[in-house]
Amino acid sequence: MTSSTIQTLSIIIPAYNEAKTIHLILEKVCSVSLLNGLKKEIVIVNDCSTDDTKGAIETFITKHGQENIRLYNQEVNKGKGAAIHKGIELATGEVLIIQDADLEYDPTEYNYLLKPILDGNADVVYGSRFMGGNPHRILFFWHSLGNKFLTAVSNAFTNLNLTDMETCYKMFRSEIIKNIKLKENRFGFEPEVTAKISRVKGIRIYEVGISYYGRTYLEGKKIGWKDGFRAIYCILKYNIFS
Repeated sequence: MTSSTIQTLSIIIPAYNEAKTIHLILEKVCSVSLLNGLKKEIVIVNDCSTDDTKGAIETFITKHGQENIRLYNQEVNKGKGAAIHKGIELATGEVLIIQDADLEYDPTEYNYLLKPILDGNADVVYGSRFMGGNPHRILFFWHSLGNKFLTAVSNAFTNLNLTDMETCYKMFRSEIIKNIKLKENRFGFEPEVTAKISRVKGIRIYEVGISYYGRTYLEGKKIGWKDGFRAIYCILKYNIFS
């Protein structure tokens, strides 16, 4: 695939109880100008939110009819991973990226991840919170240490030298990710997809530095220590037993 055959970036947004901020991230996504004049396809998967996330999204879509935004509502809450799976299934762009519905990651940095793909060098690009000179909010020491530990354990099995396996910003050539069978319905998506793409013959994986504007639990952060143990389980499961 050459840069001339890439016309659309699909932006997959899994959303659960993000009524207060979903319009803000959508405004940021819509305002981004992509390299080479690429078009944007925004695919939002509402994971059966118990607040008014659905209404907030529908209001935004009505007010921004010129944008290519699609909303899919899960009938029951299935988890972030399941929402991502559905988004990958629905995406029609040649390249796709995962975007959280909160404000921790900056959509203006899509182009950082796009460049290695458009230049014909990469099939997958991870946005690392632990490299580069971009702004990073200072938050939790143990979270940072945990992320680095999980990345190191994952690397030991995949033989990759990633600095941030747990990052939200993962960009894929769609033909590759759509051909990978994913199973994890919750936060195990990150180690599972990393394990499985590492085994794709001839895969070219790049990493670029990105900003990080993390949230506290009072601000709505959802991932916890139990998810860290699940990540370790998934690293072992998808690298040793699959």
